[in-house]
Amino acid sequence: MLTVGELFKTGLGPSSSHTTGPMKAACRFINLLGEQELLPRLARIETRLFGSLALTGIGHHTDRAVLLGLCGFTPETIEPEKVEQIVEGVLQGGSLRLPNGRDLPFVLADDLLFETLVNLPFHANAMMFLAYDEQQQELVRRIYYSIGGGFVLDEIEAGQNQLNEAHPDLPNQYASAAELLALANGKGSTIADVIWENECSVLAEPEVNHQLDAIWACMNTCIDMGVSRTGHLPGGLNVKRRAADLSKKLGASPAKAKENCERSDWLNLWAMAVNEENATGGRVVTAPTNGAAGVLPAVIKYYLTFVDGANQSGVRTFLLTATAIGGLYKRNASISGAEVGCQGEVGVACSMAAAGMAAVLGGTNEQIENAAEIGMEHNLGMTCDPISGLVQIPCIERNAFGAAMAVQAARLALLGDGTHFVSLDKVIQTMRDTGRDMSRKYKETSEGGLAVNVVEC
Repeated sequence: MLTVGELFKTGLGPSSSHTTGPMKAACRFINLLGEQELLPRLARIETRLFGSLALTGIGHHTDRAVLLGLCGFTPETIEPEKVEQIVEGVLQGGSLRLPNGRDLPFVLADDLLFETLVNLPFHANAMMFLAYDEQQQELVRRIYYSIGGGFVLDEIEAGQNQLNEAHPDLPNQYASAAELLALANGKGSTIADVIWENECSVLAEPEVNHQLDAIWACMNTCIDMGVSRTGHLPGGLNVKRRAADLSKKLGASPAKAKENCERSDWLNLWAMAVNEENATGGRVVTAPTNGAAGVLPAVIKYYLTFVDGANQSGVRTFLLTATAIGGLYKRNASISGAEVGCQGEVGVACSMAAAGMAAVLGGTNEQIENAAEIGMEHNLGMTCDPISGLVQIPCIERNAFGAAMAVQAARLALLGDGTHFVSLDKVIQTMRDTGRDMSRKYKETSEGGLAVNVVEC
């Protein structure tokens, strides 16, 4: 069981699994050395990246994230505009500034290794940190796994299959969509009410509302930042930022869209704005990942702009409902592109957003579950094949399509009475099985699909 704040994290782009996760892991390792009182003896730290982290780490800023984490920075607190200065300071100065103020010698070519031919068995996103003393004697080593959405397990937690963020003591426990529906209907409650009760068992009601409002505020700020910025995205593909130009073409106010039937254009704009901001390493909210960060904000903005009577209370209902659905995917399948392809990122985001939209449009619990199922059913098998390992092509446009599909899924579900042939549980199981069967080259390695065919052309 996960809470809202654990599923919707704030952090840096471009990737929750390849940027946020490795930064958290590196910070955990340096803190571990501090707890074991080994920092005074520390002479060198070596980092080894495996699997997807090694293959797409440069494009996903994994190398930069590791440096920042070893210097004690966290994704939640570091200011995006200071990242470049800090990283350049490490590379130019040849040393890491540790949290205790010490400068530790650091040589990028020797101390950060990309093991592209090695995969560790637990997860494709694996990294190993090794600490040495002056005599090059190993002090401690630790393996960490970045399992998607900014969640990180060390090798001990992985062996126990235990997520630090899990809450076995929340009052409303459910392991499947069927159990969630039975629980909510048994209480005469909505799905959002079930999650609200869980949240209020951890935080006071005003704090829960504040957290929900803060999540949306961060999402909305990201939309505004993406809409306002021009130029090209970093990384070498020379991809032009399109959100600002699209905004100008649509006009100053989305109110005109009600007259001109251009609502889908605004949905495209808001989703792409977020993911262009993510691609530059800006501040985003995992929803449930960075690569899929534009879907939910775009659909919430669509709700607030085009649905009569929309308000902040509705946004909270949306986020609470989406949390219930996202938690099911995290528990019973995966939200990691390196594990199940992009169906685990944009596909899950589409499913979450469809459920949230159905909820704020007045859907029953059964219609909400149906919307979530539709949102994933038509994303099954979606690969993760970013060109040059960058979260740009096809990722940015894919968020726009995920948002549009979410709205359509919600509307389609509301046309029915909630009964349907394929259950959400079955589609989650199918997504998990499809991901397991999917070739490794289509799971965030940039070894297949568009990542190789566009280059060849």
